[in-house]
Amino acid sequence: MDTPIYDFVSQYALRGGVRAHMPGHKGRGSLGCEALDITEVAGADSLYEAGGIICRSEANAAALFGAAATHYSAEGSSQCIRAMLYLALLHTPPGAGKHPVIVAARNSHKAFIQAAALLDFRIVWLWPETEPFSLCRCPVSAETLGRELDDLPEPAAAVYVTSPDYLGGTLDLAALAETAHAHGVPLLVDNAHGAYLHFLASRAHPMDLGADLCCDSAHKTLPVLTGGAYLHIGPSAPADFGENARQAMSLFGSTSPSYLILQSLDLANAVLAVDYPRRLSQCAERIRRLKTELRISGWQIEESDPLKLTVAAARSGHEGAELAEALRRSGVECEYADPDFLVLMFTPENPESDYLRIAEALGAVLPTAPLPRPELGLTPPETACTVREAILALQETVPAEKSLGRILAAPTVSCPPAVPVLVGGEVVREDALALFRRYGIRAVSVLREEGQ
Repeated sequence: MDTPIYDFVSQYALRGGVRAHMPGHKGRGSLGCEALDITEVAGADSLYEAGGIICRSEANAAALFGAAATHYSAEGSSQCIRAMLYLALLHTPPGAGKHPVIVAARNSHKAFIQAAALLDFRIVWLWPETEPFSLCRCPVSAETLGRELDDLPEPAAAVYVTSPDYLGGTLDLAALAETAHAHGVPLLVDNAHGAYLHFLASRAHPMDLGADLCCDSAHKTLPVLTGGAYLHIGPSAPADFGENARQAMSLFGSTSPSYLILQSLDLANAVLAVDYPRRLSQCAERIRRLKTELRISGWQIEESDPLKLTVAAARSGHEGAELAEALRRSGVECEYADPDFLVLMFTPENPESDYLRIAEALGAVLPTAPLPRPELGLTPPETACTVREAILALQETVPAEKSLGRILAAPTVSCPPAVPVLVGGEVVREDALALFRRYGIRAVSVLREEGQ
């Protein structure tokens, strides 16, 4: 498969011409990549008006993923999430009202919440169906989705879910897509952690399972620079999604996208087109064997997508942060840790020595009796105003412990996992305070009270 973006930029750099254009480093610098960092010079195409080398490269990616169209993002999946929601709102059916409804799983990334403020849509939440509670998870069934869609007083603009989630949990996307489509509603999937899924033998990517739109953070699981992502349009998606997709991406993207990131997306096509499925299969098998070894040693290992190793730290007798620090002392940096879980992510780029080091590091920290854990959860909170009203209002930051009864303004959560306990406009109650404590949230943004 050709690599038109990379080839053009490489040839441009080799010519050694006078760079009387941006960027200011002029192709020289200490990083070593400056010669390949260009702007929209003649022949380089333009991301949001693509008709040349970028368009050709995106078409290569669409063919690889089985999408009707694929659009590159140099600003991660966050840009793609906003674009997906914008496209869904453009497609809103008659009778949806001035502020259409998006039906969304509660474990949505904060980029989704921010999009609600920007685009002014209402959210009907799908709450997790199983216990125990985790901020990252929201298992929902097609049956629950169907009941929620049936109960809406007006048609929804879209259904929005996250799969895989940060712990590696996956949803039955095929069933969710069938249910959404039976109600005339498109399915949007935050597939940030699952770009590789199309290249498994089972082909479990949202494009294979009926999603209309999905985003992939290519950089999370593919050999792509940080910030590289895809917006995919499903083969059976409404035609106007494809017609308006580039406009949607432009609306939320910088006019100066990184050509380094675009080149890495372009080069990834060549990797995926050759022997990547074989290497991916070998990687997944190696992770499966590591999980088996750890289970035999007494570690509680969660079911997860094939490229994640999720240790149930608390059920194995350790705080997640404590376990992460123990691994760090052995030269292993994890992807995510919270009080209950530790997440390690792998790709075919991990050598065998990485697996051996992880096994040795965990072997030096023996699992013990499960830690006592209070049963925490979150009941659907009272909503005092819309997300847009809350996020755009005057606000102040207060200690989380002093936020009881206050109205949350902006989501307060780090990335990872970027999944908020409460969203803007919701009232802080005791159960939310308990979760703030559990996840180490010490300060929150709340609406400023009158007279302050």
